[in-house]
Amino acid sequence: MPLPTIQRLKTALWSSLATLTNSETLRLSTNATPQFILALTELVFAQILSTGKDLENFAKHAGRSTITVADVMLLARRNEGLEAVMRGFLGELREERDAELGAEVGRGTGRGRGRGRGKMGGRGRGRR
Repeated sequence: MPLPTIQRLKTALWSSLATLTNSETLRLSTNATPQFILALTELVFAQILSTGKDLENFAKHAGRSTITVADVMLLARRNEGLEAVMRGFLGELREERDAELGAEVGRGTGRGRGRGRGKMGGRGRGRR
């Protein structure tokens, strides 16, 4: 009989945390008990659930059903270090995206503005 989804997720999280914990304990020449790894798993899982609920609520409050980068950044505001790392990561992603789009401009990919008027000649969409 297959394990319920929550139990499978916790098991996968436990496995990942056990691997990470074991590599860190070797590096630091220390030990971690199985009880510690289990407690860490429960703590991390509870934090994941809380984070997910917060993100859902931010999106719902904004009238959306989809979580966006803005929701994640709103959540990260509580932790200045995390927010700084995430802003840096977003900056890198934007630079990569802009570089890719810049290289594609000459190829006529049809992305972004300037896609032409289409079949309706620019009419029929209503005001934005």
